[in-house]
Amino acid sequence: MEKGTKSNVTGNQLEVAVKTVLTGKGFQLVNYRVWEKHKKKFGEELLLENVPFTTIYGHRGNTEFLLLSKKYQLQMRIECKWQQVAGSVDEKLPYLYLNAIEAMPETSILILIDGVGWKAGALNWLKDAVSQQKYTTQTNRNKEIRIFSLVEFFTWANQTFVR
Repeated sequence: MEKGTKSNVTGNQLEVAVKTVLTGKGFQLVNYRVWEKHKKKFGEELLLENVPFTTIYGHRGNTEFLLLSKKYQLQMRIECKWQQVAGSVDEKLPYLYLNAIEAMPETSILILIDGVGWKAGALNWLKDAVSQQKYTTQTNRNKEIRIFSLVEFFTWANQTFVR
């Protein structure tokens, strides 16, 4: 299997894990565009997938998920990034971070990031940027960005969504 194909498969496995955990917690999985057209058909505990936004470049972008919960008072965008082998995904982390603080409309954003192929310093840069609110302005300072590994995501979901 070629590197790009392998990355897509393992990245999709990360998304499958999110779907499995959150549907197991009672969230209904719905494609965003279907939900947008037929909102009244669906409940209030939703995991929307393939969620659009306008990037910092003014182009159309998509995020893996948007978690909507009336019960837990949540509207959280979820980005999934997996890096199993050395590659270029880690070079996209500043772009991801700037989109999170500047372009994504939600104030709560979860970046699920895992794998062992990240360049030295890449994850530390992202965690540092988030913890110190680097590159923020007065208009985006109210963003809550969380960075979780897959294990940390499981723990957070189990502690947050008690049935």
